[in-house]
Amino acid sequence: VSHQRTDWISIHGHICQLLLPVLGPQPCFHSEKDRKHGKEQLLRRQESLIAVALSTAQGFVWAGKPLEAIPAALQALRFSSRVFGSGSMQLVPIYLLLAEAATGTGRLRQAAKYLSQARWIILQTPDCSAALQSKLHRGLGLFSIAEGNLDQALYHLANDVYLATAEFGLNSVEVSGGYFHMANIFFRQNKMDAANSLYTEV
Repeated sequence: VSHQRTDWISIHGHICQLLLPVLGPQPCFHSEKDRKHGKEQLLRRQESLIAVALSTAQGFVWAGKPLEAIPAALQALRFSSRVFGSGSMQLVPIYLLLAEAATGTGRLRQAAKYLSQARWIILQTPDCSAALQSKLHRGLGLFSIAEGNLDQALYHLANDVYLATAEFGLNSVEVSGGYFHMANIFFRQNKMDAANSLYTEV
């Protein structure tokens, strides 16, 4: 019952009206033009459902409610896999979000699986953007912090900063997250000069 309640609060209350046209029986079309239009309409509905599920999950993560984020992110993953395929780049941000939520709930083994899936897809895509690689390294860095492996975390966060800088520029907001997490690590290690320098950069 508690799982059903969490699932309803997380996502089903938001997407219930969108599910029926997507999962219900599809109308029978008599012409090729109507069939094409029907497929396009179904795709738009599925993409809309994915967008709602993903933004809802992201909102819960930002609000510090990782447990509530997981059902919404899983719905986004389910429909994205159906629409784009299981090895598609569109799944990477969802896997990273799931990893962050799982880490936030202390499910590190599950988080590691999601990160592995994201990394595998990126490795299979030679022209993957620096922005997405940056997000992967940030996810790996946050996971390493949760594991207590601060040296590994600094390595990944440094890669995050490098890749974000390559994609967005040195003074971009996208770079500040990596600096911030690195500063927190130096603060924990009592390396105040490095921490304060990075906080100032942020």
